[in-house]
Amino acid sequence: MEKLPDLKQLSSEAKEALIVELWEKIQKLSAILDTYEPKPEPEPSPKKTSKNSSTPPSKGFKPNIKQEKIEGSKRQRSLGRAGGGRELHPHPDQIIIAQVKNCPQCGEKVTETTQKLQSVYEKIELPPIRPIITLRERYGGQCACCQTEYLAPVPLGMEPGSPFGSSIQSLVTYLRYTHAISYERLSSIFASVFGLKISEGAIANLLVKVKTSLDDQVSQILQRLRRAKLICSDETSARVNGQNQWEWVFQNPDVCLHVIRPSRASGVMYEVLGEHRPDIWVSDLFSAQKNHPAPQWQVCLAHQLRDCQYAIDAGDRIFAPAMKRLLLRAFIIHRRRSKIDDARLNRYRENLQERLTGILSLAPYQPDGIRLRKRYGGLIDNLFLFLEDAAIPPTNNSSEQAIRMSVIFRRVTNGFRSEWGRDLFAAVRSVVNTGKRQGLTAYQSIQQALSTDGSIFSPS
Repeated sequence: MEKLPDLKQLSSEAKEALIVELWEKIQKLSAILDTYEPKPEPEPSPKKTSKNSSTPPSKGFKPNIKQEKIEGSKRQRSLGRAGGGRELHPHPDQIIIAQVKNCPQCGEKVTETTQKLQSVYEKIELPPIRPIITLRERYGGQCACCQTEYLAPVPLGMEPGSPFGSSIQSLVTYLRYTHAISYERLSSIFASVFGLKISEGAIANLLVKVKTSLDDQVSQILQRLRRAKLICSDETSARVNGQNQWEWVFQNPDVCLHVIRPSRASGVMYEVLGEHRPDIWVSDLFSAQKNHPAPQWQVCLAHQLRDCQYAIDAGDRIFAPAMKRLLLRAFIIHRRRSKIDDARLNRYRENLQERLTGILSLAPYQPDGIRLRKRYGGLIDNLFLFLEDAAIPPTNNSSEQAIRMSVIFRRVTNGFRSEWGRDLFAAVRSVVNTGKRQGLTAYQSIQQALSTDGSIFSPS
């Protein structure tokens, strides 16, 4: 019935039939309403933070620090002066001893043996900083006997060309690629602090020369990487010539190699490693990293802990809490493994696998719990590999630490304007992070890499 008929034109029988028809429709609709259950509104997704995702702490909300914590904290006092936190230098350049010869009140002579040391403190100054300029007068001529033209030889490092030596190259490289200082500010720093005028163009030319000088060091790093049994890897975005590219890091406790490529695909790994195939690969669950070239793969458990925490925040009370407890137990065993004998360690490892099997039999209903259960069902052999070999780390934190400066540099500078600048940055980060693994500071690593006969690797 699309339109209500004119009731005045209907007979009594027609009206009764209409009433019955309407009554039956009302009953059907009432029955449908009685069985209707409204769908529950989906719970809002929890906010991603550094504790439940890979979101960096800098993007998270920072609550105010309680004042009582600041007031209650105490700095560790040094031996030098009360209330200080700085340790005295073990080998000062000079020592000034202040002793009293006569009593300031009555003038009586005072001996050294009657005096006690009251305080020890330092005064630190920097020497005047000025460039050391060496003028080379190079002579030559023509042999009167054979008419051969000749030039006097010069020491290594004193060849014609750029007037700026390796010490200036090291400092420029260090300030540019470790502290992200622009060319303009570098030029200003050298003029005002060192009294050395160096233009932005000269800095650019200097860094081109640095890139060539670092090629040998990067080649050594690559050769060692291609012999490594363990490789940890991660990647982060980079900006080159206004285009998105990817900075990859491949590292272990001995070396660290950075490369920047237009691709985030697994082909980059095979390009870097060539024919080499390591025994162990450590990474996150990014799709390209899953196609690693190693026969064994340790999944980063730090990422998994954060993912479990996110699922807990999202409402999973069945799978994620149990999985998080299991991962934390594995971390505890790892920290204590130096005190555990092999037999007990084997029992712990078997127990973890049994618990993992039991957890995978759970049936979560929350979507994030279901997603995690499906994920770990395919990673049974990749979660606790680190308990079989002490050399395998349970997390990929060392790779994330290696690319942390790269993220800061990208945010400060907004990327690279040329491919040689991109490659130079990758070379510097490779040298600095490899030098760190050899016990060198960032500046020492760059200095040694740019010296004429230096190397960041200790002689074996």
